[in-house]
Amino acid sequence: MFKGLFRKKQVEQITSPVNGTVVELANVPDPVFSQKMMGDGLAVQPADGNIVAPLTGELVQLSETKHAFGIRSELGIEVLVHIGLETVALKGEGFEVFVKQGQKVERGQRIIQVNMPYIKEHAASNLVIMVVTNSQEEKFILDFLNEQTVAAGQSDLLTVTVK
Repeated sequence: MFKGLFRKKQVEQITSPVNGTVVELANVPDPVFSQKMMGDGLAVQPADGNIVAPLTGELVQLSETKHAFGIRSELGIEVLVHIGLETVALKGEGFEVFVKQGQKVERGQRIIQVNMPYIKEHAASNLVIMVVTNSQEEKFILDFLNEQTVAAGQSDLLTVTVK
């Protein structure tokens, strides 16, 4: 009779995928991200090129050109990490990948090492963008935290609650 009334709230903490400084999504110089066409999120101006998993889950997408990956958590939250702007044109140059698509990854696990000086020189931007691609679904509530300087895999940036 009371089944479901006292259901435990399902919450996922999402951490920064890279060391650096937080940038609001609205300030990303690409309308696909700044207008949240891919979902809600934020960006980080990276201090280095060590890119880690921002949450635990399955690596459901790994771009052939190594500039982006997607993770789906057990709660169904889908996070895309996109490294730089116009980096697809680099065809994987400047990126070293340490995981395979379909693999389970842990929060803080190294996913990609990026040669940031190369990216800065050859791409439109080296911002690391992180969006929850299914954030428009009514079952999720996103709560952004006010971190400014962040540590990869350690600084919580976002809390996602499943309704």
